[in-house]
Amino acid sequence: MNSSDQQTHPNEEAHEALENDQNEEIGTPENNIDQSEENNQDPLVKLQAELTEVQDKYLRMYSEFENFKRRTTKERADLLRSANQETLVSLLPVLDDFDRAQKSIQATEGNDAIKTGIDLVYNKLKNILQQKGLKEMESTHQIFDSEFHEAITKIPAGTEEMKDKVMDTLEKGYFLNEKVIRFAKVVVGE
Repeated sequence: MNSSDQQTHPNEEAHEALENDQNEEIGTPENNIDQSEENNQDPLVKLQAELTEVQDKYLRMYSEFENFKRRTTKERADLLRSANQETLVSLLPVLDDFDRAQKSIQATEGNDAIKTGIDLVYNKLKNILQQKGLKEMESTHQIFDSEFHEAITKIPAGTEEMKDKVMDTLEKGYFLNEKVIRFAKVVVGE
């Protein structure tokens, strides 16, 4: 039996070896097909990933550019407003001088031609400044508001109604496009 066992055993080994070879040969083309599909898909996946990345970069750059345009437009408008504001603030003492000149001329009699001339120049200057956005602040007999008024002094109010109200305006306040550019200097009743 030994000799027959030995004969079957080598046949079994040969048979197994043949099956293994066949399985490897059968598996090898499948593996090759899988690998070639992976190689074909891998560049496609890489290209799709690159496309997504480039699209993302484009979107970010576009958004950044739009923000840049908006920001520079706003900065340009602010610059024009601030340049305009500096010029208008420097002209406010001229308006104050015109107010004083009108009051002093009204106190004197005669000189109607001078009064008319000063009124014409004052009104022209005031209208031009109003067109640029300058607006005079109404203060007298208004409730004192620290966001618009600067209290120079307090005096006793004649009536209870005038308490915490502006009794007199020493220097007019002005708005430029709804923004306070000079606070009104006032006397407040207490």
